[in-house]
Amino acid sequence: MESPAFGFRSVSDRLGAWNLYFIAKAALFALGLIDLHLPENLLFAAALFAMAAPRTRPLRPWLGVPVAIVLAYYDSRLPGLARVVSQAGLVSGFSGAYLMELAGRFVSWKVLALLAGVVALSIVAGRFVRLDVFVVLAMIAMSLWFTPPKFAVENVATARQAGAAAKGPDAMLADFFRSEAQRRVALPKAADGAAFDVIFLHVCSLSWDDLEATQLDNHPLFATFDIVLRRFNSVSTYSGPAAIRFLRSTCGQPSHQSLYAAAPPQCLLMPGLQEAGLEPQFALNHDGHFDDFLNQVRAQGVQVSPVPLKGIAAPLRGFDNSRIYDDAAVLARWMEARAKSPAARAALYYNTISLHDGNLFASNPGARSSETYKARLAKLLGDLQVFMDELAAGGRRAVVVLIPEHGAAWRGDSAQIAGLREIPTPAITLVPVGIRVVGPDAQRNGEAAQITDETSFLAVSHIVAAMLAKPPFGGDGFRAADYTAGIPLTPFVSEVETSTVVRGDKGYLIRLERDAWKELR
Repeated sequence: MESPAFGFRSVSDRLGAWNLYFIAKAALFALGLIDLHLPENLLFAAALFAMAAPRTRPLRPWLGVPVAIVLAYYDSRLPGLARVVSQAGLVSGFSGAYLMELAGRFVSWKVLALLAGVVALSIVAGRFVRLDVFVVLAMIAMSLWFTPPKFAVENVATARQAGAAAKGPDAMLADFFRSEAQRRVALPKAADGAAFDVIFLHVCSLSWDDLEATQLDNHPLFATFDIVLRRFNSVSTYSGPAAIRFLRSTCGQPSHQSLYAAAPPQCLLMPGLQEAGLEPQFALNHDGHFDDFLNQVRAQGVQVSPVPLKGIAAPLRGFDNSRIYDDAAVLARWMEARAKSPAARAALYYNTISLHDGNLFASNPGARSSETYKARLAKLLGDLQVFMDELAAGGRRAVVVLIPEHGAAWRGDSAQIAGLREIPTPAITLVPVGIRVVGPDAQRNGEAAQITDETSFLAVSHIVAAMLAKPPFGGDGFRAADYTAGIPLTPFVSEVETSTVVRGDKGYLIRLERDAWKELR
């Protein structure tokens, strides 16, 4: 970084080749690919200035390069070092091929070409002007230019009380969680008459953004739903927290930190359905070992054994080389077992990871996971449509709920690369939730209900509770709107261990770890 060969004037330009470091970061910041922490970068530049004297200049590479690396990581939107260390055990379970694929996603040839052009222009310009002054002024100007204004954030009280003053993000979060702690949906005893099953299809790695990116948002499956929640927020971006949130969906949204404390009994969905008269049942298309998923589910009151997978085809291999079983075959086996069960009503929780990042077809292990996502998604959507159609053809009454855990981040966004889900952006946590009533005497009158307001898990519990109280079968048919009347709305608050995203009055705001709130660009 100290060579004069780049053409920088070593006397008048005290940063020398270090200008390239700051110019590259400024370019990445202008593209929205990284953040730029102004005080830290200016302090680093000042230290480099101070070490420009002949006696200390030889020390600059030895002291500056480590600091530059740490500062660049800090400015990036990669997970914090504490998060990386805490997840090291899980990452060690990834296959070598998946690790190589992940590494490749961090390299964008377009961005590299752009940076090369910026560097070349800087080298030429450095022969004629003092780049160090320009670099410092440019960093200050861009940081000030892109500093977001103080946004007001709509909180629960604002949504419910006309004239309530909008508050800042921290106050909003405190109010939000305080209010959510008081919210609950009570599941009534199943009404006499038409008995039916409730089937939850909890799908890993599927968001509206993924559907749009793969051009599968018009798949025929979505036209079969009687109710669609178009702005449903799954809140979390990983399977364990997502399953906990869903299985506690009769209560309001808890903070991420509180997920791992015991939940009040009235918040547990499956035990609540059991008390309502439905027999809990469980199936999944994987072994549930990764991240102790199976035990996390059991801790939420799902105490029954899952459908056995022995003898079922496993066309996929997971990112940890585990077997992933065919969705259609697993669901068909459940239907066989259900046909032999004497229970009048059942509640099935089915979890599938067929779409998870890193999965590969066993028949084509050389393909990259990202290249097979669309094919895996098309197959899964087709399998689920066939499953629902077979339920109806078999004469069984059921309310089927498609509810993804979170998105796949298949194409990435401005906050992070494809496949990375450390920041719970709307592209990841706004997921397609559809509810379909199937059965020989299920007849919807009128249009499907399209809910475009912001909702979350309480909305699903509300609809299920309404259908338990007044089954949508028999008689003169049902109106979808009857079951969405008074549906609970939930302002957008997404949260993982190290970051939070909320919707402000002018867009989305993000807070990484304990950093200040920033506009999500």
